[in-house]
Amino acid sequence: MAATQDKPPTVLSHGELPYPRGTLVGNVETGRTGELQGVVEERTKEGNRLVSRTAYMRPRGGGREWEAPLTHIRPVDENE
Repeated sequence: MAATQDKPPTVLSHGELPYPRGTLVGNVETGRTGELQGVVEERTKEGNRLVSRTAYMRPRGGGREWEAPLTHIRPVDENE
């Protein structure tokens, strides 16, 4: 079986949060809201080029986490 070289090797690491942990955020694509739990960055091993940033959210009050591209989340005004 031959290895393919379509995608360069990458590494995952914790990324910088755009808002404080626990901030209520909404996914502009799905409309789903939850508290921001963390961010994971994927970078190439060679050159440290950013490939993606993924946000992890959890429903208010607890529950199963889900993920979304970081570019799809925005803070939600809790008073609206």
